[in-house]
Amino acid sequence: MENEESTGQGSRKSLGATLAEARQAAGLTVEQLSVRSRVRDTLIKAIERDEFSLCGGDFYARGHIRNLSKLVGLDAEAMVHEFDELHGGVPLPVRAAAVFQAERPLKIRQRRSPNWAMAMAVALAVIVVFGVVKTMGGAGDVPTAEVHSASPASPPASIVKAPEPKKRAASLGARGGDTVVFQVRAERSSRLDVRDAKGRRLFSGTLKAGKTSVWKAKTGVRVTFGDGGAVSLLVNGKNLGAPGRPGQSLKRFYGVATASRR
Repeated sequence: MENEESTGQGSRKSLGATLAEARQAAGLTVEQLSVRSRVRDTLIKAIERDEFSLCGGDFYARGHIRNLSKLVGLDAEAMVHEFDELHGGVPLPVRAAAVFQAERPLKIRQRRSPNWAMAMAVALAVIVVFGVVKTMGGAGDVPTAEVHSASPASPPASIVKAPEPKKRAASLGARGGDTVVFQVRAERSSRLDVRDAKGRRLFSGTLKAGKTSVWKAKTGVRVTFGDGGAVSLLVNGKNLGAPGRPGQSLKRFYGVATASRR
């Protein structure tokens, strides 16, 4: 069953329907995909119905979408990007120390105070022995005993926080081979439709002013701009500027050589 979402340019498949169609095209049943992905078949069926509540939160939903997309031959990052667009954008980064913080604080053993009673008893015994020897007139050197006071326990080692995960920077340079890295920055809000060379949709919607998005695709990308003067482009590390004039609606193809055409 295919779920469809209504847009200003017609209808398009939902994220779940796209995953289901790609799974079927790959010749996989839900049970077979469950074995390969280690995701429960009931959860896969829910995701293909665009029901993400069973995932336990957006953080886990993104992980399942990325995993399933790779196994059925879809662009995992593009699918996660679409999920973010439909659910309020990319979340703020989470500190690793917060994710892996223990549920209960560690109890550090208290330092033991020196055993002064034992030290005093040893010192008193030495004094008594010394007095007895002197009284008996013993000759020669009197052996001495060293008295060591109990040293405080060494302070516990400081707890080292796990380093913050490095933010994954999108590579904007030429990757070589046949991969095209396509970056768009919206100078003002503008409608975009981005597809790969085979026509598979990577994004369709409004890119808000000041926002930058990046897509990667094999061979090239096909883009429909609602306002050619509202955005600036960077393709395989090459700054192409605005694709058209303000208010101009146009279509472009960007290949490995960053050449464009209608």
